[in-house]
Amino acid sequence: MENPVQFLQEVRAEGAKVTWPTRKETLVTTGGVFVMVLAASAFFFLADQVLRLFVGLILGIGR
Repeated sequence: MENPVQFLQEVRAEGAKVTWPTRKETLVTTGGVFVMVLAASAFFFLADQVLRLFVGLILGIGR
């Protein structure tokens, strides 16, 4: 990296080649992420409660 100005010009040129998502694509993807986070958290909550129940019954502290 000899010339910082040339480096910045190349960075800008590479940034111009990027295909940026539209606003709609970003919103749809964000919504999908939120749905998956909610589904995963519900699954792990239920799994934790079931395991807590079974461990409590096995150890005799579920009375």
